Amino acid sequence: MLSRTADSLYWLARYLERAENTARLLEVTHNLSLMPVSADPAAELASALEISGGTELYRDLHGKAGSKPDPGTVLHFFVFEARNPGSILSCLKAARDNAHAVRGSLTAEVWESVNATWLEMSRLTPEALDDMGAGVFFDRIKERSHLFRGAAYGTMMRNDAFRFLRLGTFIERADNTARMLDFKYSRAALPGSASLAAEYYQWTALLRALGAFEAYQAFFHDRVRAEHVAELLILNPVVPRSLNACLREIAEILPQIEGDSGRGAKRLATELSAALAWGEIGPILAGGVHDWLNEFLDRIDRLAEAVHGGYLASA
Repeated sequence: MLSRTADSLYWLARYLERAENTARLLEVTHNLSLMPVSADPAAELASALEISGGTELYRDLHGKAGSKPDPGTVLHFFVFEARNPGSILSCLKAARDNAHAVRGSLTAEVWESVNATWLEMSRLTPEALDDMGAGVFFDRIKERSHLFRGAAYGTMMRNDAFRFLRLGTFIERADNTARMLDFKYSRAALPGSASLAAEYYQWTALLRALGAFEAYQAFFHDRVRAEHVAELLILNPVVPRSLNACLREIAEILPQIEGDSGRGAKRLATELSAALAWGEIGPILAGGVHDWLNEFLDRIDRLAEAVHGGYLASA
């Protein structure tokens, strides 16, 4: 497979996963801002900027010295802003452009799922979003992302095209899970950061944002506890968005890609997957979840760079 083809497939999947993750992030911060236990709704919305790394760009485009983020402006920034490469519309456009570049490597169902999503969302206006409601819009983005993955899983041959799609999905997903968990843990560590009721709703919202609330209930039968959330989202191998599950998939995908390229990426993925598969939550808690997640994010960045260098560098 040509490097430029692999690159487009890989980034097609990453951008669609990123659009879904952004919708999930906005959903949880939007819902928390509306809850009566929220002491500062604007701060809840601003947290989406911090998690995504978009705070500086938002301030450059819309901020005023000493002012708090405006809810409507933050929503527009994450949904419509063309100057924000992480906005949902920017991600969907980039995904569609990458899909168009490798149309011959995709089945008709996969192409139609991507193209139809872009056409539908590109026609959306702020007024239409207000009429639709934020919650309905977030659900729609998640549904379209599920449709893409279902079409890919159900119709594509198990060749390198399929593998690069899956690889992009799980690298993006692991990065997002780590960032969301790290931000929540960092805030929870601040003295007097939230009441017990607010803490419960915030941890529950995080679990729902990552599709893991029902899994938490299945594994833990007590109230939502921070250490149990960390264990579930870091080490549990059967929770789809856990770090362990994502790295297990990546470590299985890379050796299946044809050729001898990407030895560094394969080695890093195997090492990181093994560390998660045989890890225990005790040492992670003792050493500090924030520090552990920061190290993990550095390692997943190095893995992404190794994938680029091994397979995509000449794209």
